[in-house]
Amino acid sequence: MAEQTGQERSQEATPKRREEARRKGQVPRSRELSTSALLLLAAGLFYVFGGRIGLGAEDLLRIGLQPSTAAMFHAQDLLRQVAELSWLALRALLPLLLALLVVVVLAGMALGGWNFSTTALVPDFSHLNPLQGLQRLLSRHALLELVKAVLKAVVIGGIGMTLIYAERRTLLGLVSETPQAAILHLFRMLSLLFLLMAASTLLIVLFDIPFQLWTYNEKLKMTEQEVKEEMKEQEGNPQIKRRIRSLQREMARRRMMAAVPKATVVVTNPTHFAVALRYQEGRDAAPVLLAKGADHLAAKIRELAKKHGIPIIDAPPLARALYHHVEVEQQIPAVLYRAVAELLSYLYQLRVARSGQVPTLPNDWSVPKELDPGGQ
Repeated sequence: MAEQTGQERSQEATPKRREEARRKGQVPRSRELSTSALLLLAAGLFYVFGGRIGLGAEDLLRIGLQPSTAAMFHAQDLLRQVAELSWLALRALLPLLLALLVVVVLAGMALGGWNFSTTALVPDFSHLNPLQGLQRLLSRHALLELVKAVLKAVVIGGIGMTLIYAERRTLLGLVSETPQAAILHLFRMLSLLFLLMAASTLLIVLFDIPFQLWTYNEKLKMTEQEVKEEMKEQEGNPQIKRRIRSLQREMARRRMMAAVPKATVVVTNPTHFAVALRYQEGRDAAPVLLAKGADHLAAKIRELAKKHGIPIIDAPPLARALYHHVEVEQQIPAVLYRAVAELLSYLYQLRVARSGQVPTLPNDWSVPKELDPGGQ
């Protein structure tokens, strides 16, 4: 994306970006660390067991070059002898090979840890693009790799040539020793040379590990636009979230208005608030608030109540207390039981007295002042 928009990758990679890179198999690795560990172990093993390996190789070579007369004329006997010699050689070298394998695996995991991904197995035909290949050859990363290769050649080659030159007289003196002694002496010299040259690769490792970590972090850097888009993905698009909340409120409002015809009474302010209550003996342990609204929504509740013949009672303190302190589909709190009981009692008296004298609406509702501060 940075290439398309021309934006600079100046932002550090987010945890999500790093996790995605790990899933794709992109973790920091140092080939130089693996190579150095392999060479050091191999050199150490040869330095300690070099003489024994040399003598073992001499025995195998002597036995292999002196086959019996019968084996020379019988293919099965010759193959059997070759198989026995191969097994002896493998058995002698197998512990060393296993040790090398373990060290290579552990060294490879030392920088980026264990990571298994099949993404790297999928063919990427973009690598066949000659233009991209040329860009990689001329990139800063390729230049640093060239510097590293030259440094390796100078350090390792220089140490090797220096050691060989220092031991030139000893090398020439091997011709005067017995074959067995010369082999032991040569293996010891070569193993020491190998060990010192392998140790010199640690200088390359000290340069390569910071270089690989820096390269990895640079590759994962993001543009400001990418960071913003990732934050949107994680937190959700604000416009979509607002739209969802709006739809949820609208659906809740519709359910609430659909419940108004089931109300027992609607309490009003008389015009600012409207609250619909339901109370059915045997069904409700306490009156339940079915709907509430202010201003325009309160007018809608009153309109629905008139349409369905639901009593509308003006009780401002009770209406305000119910509106502010009771949620939809909740029972009223115990502190409002007395006030609502007065209301239901008035409704009962109203029904009984339809053909007679109309009861007087209470003026002083039993609403605690803390539920209706200031009579607002």
